[in-house]
Amino acid sequence: MSPVAKPLLATVRRERQGRPPLWIMRQAGRYLPEYRAIRETVGTFLELCYTPELAAEVTLQPLRRFELDAAILFSDILVIPDALGQTVRFEHGEGPRLEPITPDGLGRLNADGVVEHLAPVFETLRRVKADLAPDKTLIGFCGSPWTVATYMVAGRGSPDQAAARIFALRHPEAMAQLLDLLVDASAAYLIAQLDAGADVLQLFESWAMNIDERQFAQLVIEPNRRIVEAVRAAVPDAAFIGFPRGAAGLVPAYVAGTGVNAVGLDYMMPIATADASLPAGLPVQGNLDPLRLLAGGEQMEARIEAIIAGFAGRPHIFNLGHGIVPETPIGHVERLVEIVRRGR
Repeated sequence: MSPVAKPLLATVRRERQGRPPLWIMRQAGRYLPEYRAIRETVGTFLELCYTPELAAEVTLQPLRRFELDAAILFSDILVIPDALGQTVRFEHGEGPRLEPITPDGLGRLNADGVVEHLAPVFETLRRVKADLAPDKTLIGFCGSPWTVATYMVAGRGSPDQAAARIFALRHPEAMAQLLDLLVDASAAYLIAQLDAGADVLQLFESWAMNIDERQFAQLVIEPNRRIVEAVRAAVPDAAFIGFPRGAAGLVPAYVAGTGVNAVGLDYMMPIATADASLPAGLPVQGNLDPLRLLAGGEQMEARIEAIIAGFAGRPHIFNLGHGIVPETPIGHVERLVEIVRRGR
C-alpha cells in the first residue's frame, strides 16, 4: 500500500495542489483557551517545552479545532542557547531574558551535550507523529544562527538588534565563533528532529532586517546555507522552508544562497514583487498580515483571496506573514480556514 499523500510536504517539494495547504505560525499558543489552561499547570515556559506529554498536547490542539494541513512542534528557538549552557528564562509579560554573551564568555558555551539536553523535544515529536493523521505534515524547526545570536548577545529581544550588530562589527571573530557554534548545534538538533519524525524543517530567521547586504550575506545567508548543507549530508532529502523575516529585496539572494526548498514571506512583501522576483516554480509560504486576521471581516477575506490568486502560478502554502497574535478571535481563524480550504 502506498503512503498517504501529505499535501504540505508535497508542496514544499514543488508539487502544486488543487488548493494551497495551510498552517499558521504560532498556531499552538495563547489565542487558544485550551493552551492557556495547560500553561497555567506548569511553572515556567521552558518546563512546558521540555515536558513531552504537555508539549505534544499543545502541538496537536490547533488541529483538533481547525482543518490545518500541518502540526508544528511546540518549542522555542531559545532552547538552543539553553542547551549550550547560557542562562535562559522567560519573564511573564516581558519575553525571554538571557545572560548576555560577551567575547570573553564564549568559552562557557558547549555544544557537546545539545542533543542529549534536548531529548524531551525529540520525544515530543515522536508522540505527535504517533497521533497525527497520515495526511498531515509534521514541521520541526529551529531559530537561525543570526536570530538566536541577537538574543544571546543582547540578553533579550529588541526592535533593531543594535547590540548584536555592534558586537558583529566590533568583534567579528567572536561573532564568527558564536555563529559557528550555533550552526553546529542547530544542524545536530534538526537532524535529530528528522530522526524523531519531522517531515519538514523551518528555519526562523526572524531578525533578517536592519543589516546591509554585506552583513546579510555573512550573518544570514552563509550560516543558513551551512545548516542546510550539514543536515542534508546526514539526510539527503531533508526539506527546508526558510523564513527570512524583513529581508525584503534580499529574499531572492537568500533563496539562491541557502538552498532552501521553499521560502516564507512576511506580510510586508508585496505579492507581485515576490512572484516576479523569485524563480519560477519555487514554493512560497504566506503571507497574510496577522492583524488582518485579528480584525477579520471583508478586508481579511479579500486579502486572503488576493494572496491565493497572486501565487496561483506556483506551489503555495497559505500562512500568515508572522505569528498569530494572542487576541485573535477563534471565529476569524475558522473563517480563514474555510476560505482557503473551500474557496469561499
